[in-house]
Amino acid sequence: MENHTKEELQDPTMQVSSLNCIDLANDDLHHSVVSLKQACLDCGFFYVINHGINEEFMDDVFEQSKKLFALPLEEKMKVLRNEKHRGYTPVLDEILDPENQVNGDHKEGYYIGIEVPKDDPDYDKPFYGPNPWPDSDVLPQWRETMEKYHQEALRVSKDIGRLLALALDLDANYFDTPEMLGKPIATMRLLHYEGVSDPSKGIYACGAHTDYGMMTLLATDGVMGLQICKDKNAKPQKWEYVPAIKGAYIVNLGDMLERWSNGFFKSTLHRVLGNGQERYSIPFFVEPNHECLVECLPTCKSESNVPKYPAIKCSTYLTQRYKETHAELSIYNQEI
Repeated sequence: MENHTKEELQDPTMQVSSLNCIDLANDDLHHSVVSLKQACLDCGFFYVINHGINEEFMDDVFEQSKKLFALPLEEKMKVLRNEKHRGYTPVLDEILDPENQVNGDHKEGYYIGIEVPKDDPDYDKPFYGPNPWPDSDVLPQWRETMEKYHQEALRVSKDIGRLLALALDLDANYFDTPEMLGKPIATMRLLHYEGVSDPSKGIYACGAHTDYGMMTLLATDGVMGLQICKDKNAKPQKWEYVPAIKGAYIVNLGDMLERWSNGFFKSTLHRVLGNGQERYSIPFFVEPNHECLVECLPTCKSESNVPKYPAIKCSTYLTQRYKETHAELSIYNQEI
C-alpha cells in the first residue's frame, strides 16, 4: 500500500486537531495545571511529553507487539481472552458503535492487566487475576517486556493523576489512595489495525466511542488514523485527526472522570479510520480500584450545581460496559 499524506487523508470537512502539550518535567507546576485544565475543559485530549519512558524501550515494546500479531491465528487463539478480559481478542470481537457499524472493529488486540497473587483477597475480582501469556519458546522475553511497560505506564498515569487532582482543586495526592489509584485497575491493550475502513458501508477500524475509565495513555506507531469529535451532540458530527508526536503520549479522559467531575471535564468521542496502512497502537486504560465508588467530587458540586450522575461502583460500571461492547466468549467455543 502506498503511504497517504496528511492532505490525502483529509476531506474538506476534516481538520487536524491542535492539542495542548503537558511537559511532565516542567518546573512550573502552575503552568502545567492550567494547560491541563484547559485541555480537559475543551476536549479531554492532550499530549504528554518528558514522561521518563525512553524511546528505545518503546520501540522494543512495539516490536514485541508486532511479533505477537504476526503469529498464526491458531497460536494466538491459545491465549484467547478469558472471563477476566485478558488475552487475545480476534478481529471483529469488539463493536463500539453498533448504530453505525455493520460488524465489529477491524482490529485485533491483546489485553494485559494487573496480576495479583492467588492468596490476594482481590484475586477473584473480575479485573484482577492472571494474564494468559504466549509460550516463552514462541516469543522469548515477550512477557518481561510487557510487564515492565505496564509498570512504567502506570507510573506515568499516577503523575498525570496528580496534575488532574490539582486541576480539579483537590489535594495533589487525592487519587493516590488505595481505593483509587493506589491499587487501580490498569489494562494495556496491544492493538493491530488492518487498515480497513469504509464509513459509507459501516466499516471502521475502530468505531466511535468514549473510553470507560478515568484516563487512557495512548502510544502509537505514528500512522494516522485517530480522530476526535469535540462535540458529540453536533449534527453532523465534525471529526478531526489527532497526529502522533514522536515520543509523546496522547492522553484522553474517560467516562469515569466525566462522572467524577460532574461533567466539568470531558470524555470525548473518538474513533480510528484505516487508510490502507497497517497501524499498531498501545492504549493503557487506567481505572480506580474495584470497590471505588465513583461519585461527584466535593469540588465539582454546589447548591446551584447538583450531581448529574448517580454514584456507581467502579467494577459494576466497567463490567456493564465490557458486556455491551464485546462478543460473548461462547462464540469462539463453537468456532474452534
